[in-house]
Amino acid sequence: MSAETLRIRGGRPLTGRVEVKGAKNLATKAMVAALLGETPSTLRDIPGISDVNVVRSLLEVHGVTVEEGDEPGSLRLDPSGAVTAHFEEIDAHAGASRIPILFCGPLLHLLGEALIPDLGGCRIGDRPINFHMDALRAFGAIVDKSYEGIRITAPDGLTGAEIELPYPSVGATEQVLLTAVKAKGVTELRNAAIEPEIMDLIAVLQKMGAIISYEPNRVILIEGVDELRGYDHRCIFDRNEAASWACAALATDGDIFVGGARQQEMLTFLNVFRKAGGWFDVREDGIQFRRGGSIKPVVVETDVHPGFMTDWQQPLIVALTQAEGTSVVHETVYENRLGFTDALNQMGADIVVHPDGIASSDRRVPRRALEQAAVINGPTPLHGADVEVPDLRGGYSYVIAALAAEGESIVRNVGIIRRGYEKFFTKLDALGADFDVIG
Repeated sequence: MSAETLRIRGGRPLTGRVEVKGAKNLATKAMVAALLGETPSTLRDIPGISDVNVVRSLLEVHGVTVEEGDEPGSLRLDPSGAVTAHFEEIDAHAGASRIPILFCGPLLHLLGEALIPDLGGCRIGDRPINFHMDALRAFGAIVDKSYEGIRITAPDGLTGAEIELPYPSVGATEQVLLTAVKAKGVTELRNAAIEPEIMDLIAVLQKMGAIISYEPNRVILIEGVDELRGYDHRCIFDRNEAASWACAALATDGDIFVGGARQQEMLTFLNVFRKAGGWFDVREDGIQFRRGGSIKPVVVETDVHPGFMTDWQQPLIVALTQAEGTSVVHETVYENRLGFTDALNQMGADIVVHPDGIASSDRRVPRRALEQAAVINGPTPLHGADVEVPDLRGGYSYVIAALAAEGESIVRNVGIIRRGYEKFFTKLDALGADFDVIG
């Protein structure tokens, strides 16, 4: 899949309608949560992406029966036959996904053991798993490392704990939630992530019988219960994909209606989009995006929710290459997420990356040691080039840049984009993109 290449002829606005389904960052985690139930679960509005296929395969390797549900885009997950899998089986199905680590808590409750192979994922920065391992140890788990990976056991069961994350990590917050719901006693999680997808996962777990309360200042309390049942849940929409198509409309001077997008979960993005010269119209069934005139320079600082998401800055930077002035993007979440700008410079952009960030007196997001900053000088006409996709959001951004550029571009390794964008080629075609799939 990753060997796929696109030949793109740019210079045409993207216009039309696309639909977004459930969020990748909820669907895959809710599928794992099904392991906690004593009856089958049904998940709806699941996107048809490769990450979902990876999780389905991993569940099936562990003996979970996964079947198509009663409506398109739904799955029925029955964990009654769950068994321990081997390192080799998990590794073979996990591929580049980091999702296996979230199996730990549910598998410890169900089987008393969890095996985690070496973890992959997008090469956008160091994503250490120590937050996860420290949390599991706090619950009483024993973590043993070997050449094959990590073996985690809980011979005395799991007990609620007081946990404070050094950073509001989404993955670590999910780990604690999926583990604490059946641990004995109460778990207090401080400095938790509070993304909409986290809140939707809490809704899933509450439907299953969990007792979870969200308190001020990023504190989540979980009272462990002895038994959970299956759920029936419809995924929250994918705000990352919705923002990506909005940036595509801005970059190509197009007009895109994103069906299924909702305003509340995108407030921060919509503010920046408007400041950058974008126009949007919120409707009952989605949001329409286009330019409102010339593109304007902006200063953006990525942050955890409710800040500006790191996943949003890459497609936005493509549009900012056409802004009339200098924009600055401070990336504070991942230290390598601005490496994709090299290819944009190859296409004619003027982007300078400051590897140690830029100090500024009016910063609102606290500086982090790992942060970088990109200074984008515009407008600079983009032209076709031969580029290779580095990661999911960067790959989408390359495609949009190629569509906004004059001339022909070759974009390689586009299969990565299927990790997070359902029916990507079909949607591009519906919006009037001029491209061919090679290989």
